[in-house]
Amino acid sequence: MLEALKKILDVQELDMKMIRLMRLKKERQKELKKLNRIKEDLMDQVKGKEQGVLKEKSNIKLMELEIQEVVAKLAKLDSQQSAVKKVEEFNALTQEISTAEKQRHAKGQVLSDMFDRLAADEEVLTSLQESYDQTVANSKDLEDEIFESIHQINAEGSVIQKEREVMAKDTDPEIFEIYERLLTNKRDRVIVPIENRACSGCHIVLTAQDENLVRKGERLSFCEHCSRIHFWQESEELEGADAAPKRRRRPSKAKA
Repeated sequence: MLEALKKILDVQELDMKMIRLMRLKKERQKELKKLNRIKEDLMDQVKGKEQGVLKEKSNIKLMELEIQEVVAKLAKLDSQQSAVKKVEEFNALTQEISTAEKQRHAKGQVLSDMFDRLAADEEVLTSLQESYDQTVANSKDLEDEIFESIHQINAEGSVIQKEREVMAKDTDPEIFEIYERLLTNKRDRVIVPIENRACSGCHIVLTAQDENLVRKGERLSFCEHCSRIHFWQESEELEGADAAPKRRRRPSKAKA
């Protein structure tokens, strides 16, 4: 293996830990956002229903005023009818009184329907408020657990970052710059061993010449397909690790 790669491989292990931590942190943050979104949706429903109840109450007051006006008109018509002496005027007032009574009855029915709607809306509002309060109470423990998890991830990430900074100072600057550029693009391992004459990153089969160049370790060798840096994993490095499965060669056909 190219000697300069060994130190960067140690850095890569730290980077893989950091990437896993960051992915876990994103997942926890997504859980937190989901909880907040549920609470926000419920609160929006509560506020929407509250506005609906207030509007219904305002409409009820307006209808009550309209009914009061009709009642006042009826009282005035009754007074006028008591004072008239001509039959024609009496009959005309009787007609007006009948019309006003119908208006009062119709408006009274509308008012009754309004009260029914108000009662139904207030019941829904109470249910929504209870659901919101229960959701807030139930989610508190989970939110606390998520915040604690994120705090631990940040603390562990800080330790890894400091260790990485120390290791990075010991690497070849030119090769390390190439490594970091590849890492930024892939967010995955970018220095990988050859396994069964294939890139263990993208699994594309290499030529025998490419394998020999990597085995010699005289210079950097890149995968033509995924641009990862290849290295030859020595047999002592594989001790205690699961060996990659060997590919079986197809038996050659007998010549006729």
